[in-house]
Amino acid sequence: MELLKQRILKDGKSLPGGILKVDNFINHQLDSVLMYQCAEEFVRLFAAQGVTKILTVEASGIAPAVLAGYLAKVPVVFAKKATPKTMDRHYVAKVHSFTKDRDYDILVSKEYLKAGDRILFIDDFLACGNAALGMADLCAQAGATLIGMGFLVEKAFQGGRDKIAARLPGVPVESLAIVTALGDGKIELA
Repeated sequence: MELLKQRILKDGKSLPGGILKVDNFINHQLDSVLMYQCAEEFVRLFAAQGVTKILTVEASGIAPAVLAGYLAKVPVVFAKKATPKTMDRHYVAKVHSFTKDRDYDILVSKEYLKAGDRILFIDDFLACGNAALGMADLCAQAGATLIGMGFLVEKAFQGGRDKIAARLPGVPVESLAIVTALGDGKIELA
């Protein structure tokens, strides 16, 4: 998606350790118009898949997921990273955060993820693929069908797409912008 790519090149920052800082328009301050346009693209890309629910993980995937859910007229569920007192029955998967360099559990209430659901997973980043595989695990636990994965930004050099393809053959993965290299303050896009 050309608009997102241009915004990454204009406002993104390449930080040491393979970090792409886009907090001024994606994951801290949000550009709501850009997020809406990204959501439109996700809905277009997955229109033929029969999505019945969109799944994301807190917090940065929520904005594009909610907008896509609104456009597709389907509910949106976000996996939580801590168990609230109000959640007594849930699915859980362990994931490793590349950015925070720690493991954490992601949880979804059994009330909101069920067999028969056709799930589109949307998130801000695809890096190593850990969150995506954790979400696939949650879907499998529920008996839901994962029909696709959409990411705003993919860091291709971190191998997440290959991990997903190896573990989830046939699940389409769409990234709106693909970063091929980061370093020395430079950002290279596919």
